[in-house]
Amino acid sequence: MWSQSSQGGTMTSKVSAEEINTFLAAAFSRGGEGPGIAVEEVREDWCKLRLAYRDDYLRPGGVIAGPLQMSLADTATYIAVFTRLGIVPGAVTSSLNINFLNPCKAGDVIATGQLIKLGKRFAVAEVDVREENMTVPASRATVTFTVPSSYHSDQAKQG
Repeated sequence: MWSQSSQGGTMTSKVSAEEINTFLAAAFSRGGEGPGIAVEEVREDWCKLRLAYRDDYLRPGGVIAGPLQMSLADTATYIAVFTRLGIVPGAVTSSLNINFLNPCKAGDVIATGQLIKLGKRFAVAEVDVREENMTVPASRATVTFTVPSSYHSDQAKQG
């Protein structure tokens, strides 16, 4: 995974973790319960998310289900795009490739996403998903999002 230090220092995000959490709760809550994913930290091109553990997240064998890890990778990419462009509700996943490397056992799950390319129409990020107290990833994903071209035009006019 591309490290934050390789970018030459910490830069600020276009939106705060609090603003993103508010957006996610409003946009994705079903029946009053949100997705259970909290944005803990954001910097330009980078984010850290937490999925609070629930027993029903385990698959047989006592590990966090793969689709939940994929959801975290997808969400981390969405948020990484926000750090550069602001909240872009129309950005959508166009591809997600994930490799499951180690078991992700019961407990909170952390995802860190790093935007590695932002073009006119696409954004690409690498995401590591791991158990809270592990240093090695349980899974690593490369995710591509399509970004509405009209959004880039709006940003160019503003700034």
